[in-house]
Amino acid sequence: MIQRQVFKLTKTNRPHHYFRNTDFFMKAFFAILFFSWIISLYMPWWGVFIPALIFGAWLLNRSSSAFFTGFLAVGLAWFFQALYIHIANDGILSTRIAEMMGLGSAWMVLMITFLIGGIPGGLGALMGYLFKAGFRATSVTPQAS
Repeated sequence: MIQRQVFKLTKTNRPHHYFRNTDFFMKAFFAILFFSWIISLYMPWWGVFIPALIFGAWLLNRSSSAFFTGFLAVGLAWFFQALYIHIANDGILSTRIAEMMGLGSAWMVLMITFLIGGIPGGLGALMGYLFKAGFRATSVTPQAS
């Protein structure tokens, strides 16, 4: 009787399933963040699609988590790079850009950089997930006419 209860508890262990998905989310998040930052140093802006597409197809299991993981990872990579540039030149460049755009604050330029960088990252990870979902094995039997 005790063994049956233990088997029931391990069979329906929902928190373990939740943490497993979170583990894939964190792996994908840090992998996309790191590789998109490295690639953006050597390639044009569209290079962030490559790691987002690869890790979105490999590690992510839902379309919403794929988009938001890619969005946050690439957006933060661009934000950290823009923050580094902002600190390195004492905010002169981002302040001038904010004045040209009429934003009022250099930090708004950094937030807009986060949003602009996050959009291709989110779309790249979503495209990777949908690419994987499109090739999943679906057993469709042809209809005899």
